[in-house]
Formats: sequence, structure tokens, C-alpha cells
Amino acid sequence: MKIENPLFLADMPDPDVLRAGDAFYMVSTTMFYMPAVPILKSNDLQHWQIVSYVCSQIEDNDTYHLRNGRHAYGKGQWATSLMQYKGRFYACFVCHDMGKTYLFSTDDIEKSDWERVELPAVYHDMSFLCYEDKVYLVYGNGDIRIVELKDDFSGTVEGSDRLLLSAPKEGMRLRCEGCRAYVRDGQIYLFFIEWPIDTPQKRGIRREVCYRLSDLSGVYERRIVMEDDGEIAGCGIAQGPLFDDADGNWYAMLFQDCGAVGRVPFLMPVKWEDGWPVLGTSGKVPESFEAPFAEQGTEDVIQSDSFDHRENVLNKVWQWNHAPNHEAWSFTKQPGFLRLESRGPVQELFEAENTLTQRTRAPYSAFTVKLSCDGMKDGDYAGLCVMLERYGQIGVRQKGGVKELVQRYRDGERAPFEVVCREGLPNLKNWYTIKEKTVSLQTNTVWLKVDFDFGEWGKGEETARFSYSFDGETYVALGDGLPMFFSLSLFVGARIGIFSYNEEEAVGGWTDFSDFTYIDHR
Repeated sequence: MKIENPLFLADMPDPDVLRAGDAFYMVSTTMFYMPAVPILKSNDLQHWQIVSYVCSQIEDNDTYHLRNGRHAYGKGQWATSLMQYKGRFYACFVCHDMGKTYLFSTDDIEKSDWERVELPAVYHDMSFLCYEDKVYLVYGNGDIRIVELKDDFSGTVEGSDRLLLSAPKEGMRLRCEGCRAYVRDGQIYLFFIEWPIDTPQKRGIRREVCYRLSDLSGVYERRIVMEDDGEIAGCGIAQGPLFDDADGNWYAMLFQDCGAVGRVPFLMPVKWEDGWPVLGTSGKVPESFEAPFAEQGTEDVIQSDSFDHRENVLNKVWQWNHAPNHEAWSFTKQPGFLRLESRGPVQELFEAENTLTQRTRAPYSAFTVKLSCDGMKDGDYAGLCVMLERYGQIGVRQKGGVKELVQRYRDGERAPFEVVCREGLPNLKNWYTIKEKTVSLQTNTVWLKVDFDFGEWGKGEETARFSYSFDGETYVALGDGLPMFFSLSLFVGARIGIFSYNEEEAVGGWTDFSDFTYIDHR
């Protein structure tokens, strides 16, 4: 069958992949969205579906529940490493905000909520390394370190943490990080990204490098194994795993920054020549290539949802913005609907709990939902939103017993990098202004819609547009288009969200949602 790149056209960064029999499993980064650490499965490497999550939440604290001004935006789960070892599956990731590394394990990779161990140290962008019957974490940025895990994976071996190697500094904007470590034919291979500075002769882009070691002495050979930015100038395709299929064919999966939609993975063939991996085709990531699999379709990673469920269990494509308040949402209180009970007082979207989200897809995708608002109280505001630093919303708001349609969005010049890093996402409300467009509402039922236009694949203007309907067929635009962009303040791509909160009271009313529809314009 033919593999087409990119694989998803949707946000799926920091991949790691392992094979179990004929099945492939992939992990990706979703930061502060919960449940955390999605596990995807494929039998043909083109079609993937989410089958489980490593954990329901990272921590049960103010930070991960959006309480008392705390939050995990731009933080949370980073760059999980995945491993199968002696019949058991392991996943490991760091949370810089918690100052911890989390190590999970299970005997069934398709079962959610794995067993958990906390390591009281930050092993940045680590990778498992299995070498001579011992398991290590290789981690770091520039100065690459190694630490040995105990045989029972209960922690690290005291005194084993040491410097393994130092990557070049001269001419580098970003030194080596994002490790993926392997042993093949007795040799150790460490794969990293690095980012050289621009020169008069060449623009520096993120690229993939390989370090080959004969042992753990730190003596290495080094090669650049992929330096390609495809169709998006300056955005190098890099960082990710190498793996093989059951017939011994090798592959690499690397990702690229692709504008507001997020960071998307590319798959490429790998050959081994003189003990070195050769990635891609003629030094480039191919637009397509043939792979020895029979095509096997799967459920999509973005889906419509009727919300007609008999149990309070979400489809796996959904994630909450931070850990949810399970007392304030339900499928069973009003069968056939998702009921969100408003909590507050909340002054803006990023402070609100229980916003339910999905990924978006480039180049064009749209989402609609039916909203029933007869249970709303004064101060309630509920509807659809675009989850980005400069967010946008469309929904119903009630004040003084009167309901109106409200399109609200952050407006203003994009916050510069230094402001984002200094202020953090919620504090950027002091940078942006809030604008609103309103329409009077004479009914308790309305359909809402958000259209995402990602332009010419990360090159041009990217815009979200908002509209409403009273019959579910004819939609009327409300407000201006929302310019979209990727920002390190969230560190994830644009998402569609369903929100409900109260701007005035701790407890408000409720809103019932049904017939959530995803429209793919590919």
C-alpha cells in the first residue's frame, strides 16, 4: 500500500513508536489536556486510532484542576518514551512544572491507567535505553546524561547519573535534545534534534542527528541523518523514533511545525548502510512511498459525536482542558445530551474547568453542535471555542434573565516571545483586549459552528470563523474571522472546544449539547 505524508494533518508531536507482533503503537504529547498520554494503534502505519491513555490525570492538585490561579498551560506531559521490555510496556515522561519524571507500566498497552512510579528529578526529553541487560534513561539538552533504572523500575540506581557526552555548541541555536536510543548489532544509536544558526550561505533548520557509540564510554561518531524542511521553509522535519516491521523493514517517524494546526508527523523508509541509518529518499522526506502492508482502516483521531451515551464515558478522541470536575458533567442526567454544569466565577476561557476538546485538521475543517440552553442561569456562558493563545468563542450568555448570542475573542497584536515567556498564558489577558459581537436570542435551541481554514499548509493566513443557525441548516456569520497562530504559551495546535462556565457565581445553571459534527474539507 502507499503511505502518504504527512500522516495526520493534525497535531501529533513528539512521537515514539514500538511494534508488538504485527501491530504498531505510538505515543504523542498533549501537554495539559487530560486524560494524558494517548496511545495510538495501527496495523498499516497510515491509519491510526487512539486505543488508550496512560493516565487519567497527572496530578490531583490546583495546577491540574485550574484552581486558585494555578495552571499547566504550556507544561504538563512532554515527549514520552515508550518501551516493551520482558513482556511489559513502559512509558516515561517529564513534567517540568512538577519537577518530576513519571514512569508508568502495564501488561496491556490497550488498557488505560497504567501503574505509576514517580522519580523525584527532571530527566528532560529522556529515552529508554536497553543495553547489556540493564535499562537506562538517556536525557538532557546539549550535555547528554545517562542514569540507570533499578531492576524493578521503582527508581534510579543511586550514584549512576553521569554525563555521557556533550554535543557541539558552536554555531548552534539549539543543542541536541529529544533523544531516542536504540541498540542494533551491538552498537548504541542515539538520535536527537539540533538547530544550527543561520549563516550567509544557509538558513538553519531543525535537523535529525545520530550519535553512534560502541559502548557507554561516551566516545562517539556523529552524522546528520535528515535535514529537510519540505514545503514549509525553515521548519525542519525532525525528532522521533526509528522502528522495524515484522519483516525487518525499517522506518522513521519525525514531525514538523506546521503553523496553527500544530506539529504533524511524517513517515519515511530507513535503510542501513555501513552501520548507519539512511533516512528518507535521496536525503529527503518522501511525499509518498510503498510499504508492505494491506490497508486496514481505523477510527479517525477526530470524530463526530451524538453524545447519546448510556454511561459517563467519553469517546477516546476527546480530552478535557486540564483535569475535569466529574461532578459537573454528565451524559446520563439528560439522556442523549452532554450536560455541562457551569462553575465559576470565571473571567475568561482559560480559567474555566471542563472545556472538552478535540484536535483540528488542516487544511480545512469545521465543527457544529446543537445547544439547548433552557437550564442556564444569570452569568452562564456556553458554546464552542477555539483553543489558542488568542482564543475565540461563540455561544449563549444569560444576563438579567435575558439570553443573547455572543462571539468573543482576544484582539490585538500578537504577544512577542519575551512577553509570552515572562507573563505566561493567563496573564496575557493584560496584553490582549477582549472584543464581543452580540445578537439577541428568542429561542432556547441554537446550532453553533466554527470553520478552521489553515491556508496553504502552514504558509499563509490561518483563520477561524464563527456562525450560528436556528434550523441546523442555514448558518449566519457572527463577528470577524479570528487570525490563528501557534504559540509556546500553549505548545499545542489549535483545538475545537465545548465550554460552559459562569462569569458571576461559583455555581450556575447547565447547558445541554448534542449532535456534535465534524466536517472534513480535505
